[in-house]
Amino acid sequence: MRIDTILTPERCFCSLPGVSKKRFLTTVSELIAEQSPALSADHIYSALLAREQLGSTGIGNGIAIPHCRVADCDKITGALVTLSEGIDFDAIDSRSVDLLFVLIVPAEETDEHLKVLSALATLFHQDSFCAQLRKATTAQELFEIATQN
Repeated sequence: MRIDTILTPERCFCSLPGVSKKRFLTTVSELIAEQSPALSADHIYSALLAREQLGSTGIGNGIAIPHCRVADCDKITGALVTLSEGIDFDAIDSRSVDLLFVLIVPAEETDEHLKVLSALATLFHQDSFCAQLRKATTAQELFEIATQN
């Protein structure tokens, strides 16, 4: 999987304020909806929140991959975010999260959803990749780092 097929520079966000998990989900839902007119911020938020209620998407080491399927979504859409301060995300290792990849998938794309999640988990388990992302100071840098791997 190539990240540049699901991510754009406009959906990379560097040093967003990290208030709480719910506030983050609200903010990122709004940011994604601004870039994807077919998607509703409310639908994204509701789907992300429902997924988090099933179990945290915090995978450890300060990383989370919030993801959901949304009916009005017509293509797999990603957003890459670093937070200015880590937030409690109920991660498996109980560490606060400061690096997130949000994934919105069309409702019928179950197999592709799982393939993309697996590829992202593999990528985000690379310490050097995550360290580079955390050092980025602009959205363009985040995008370039993410798409070079």
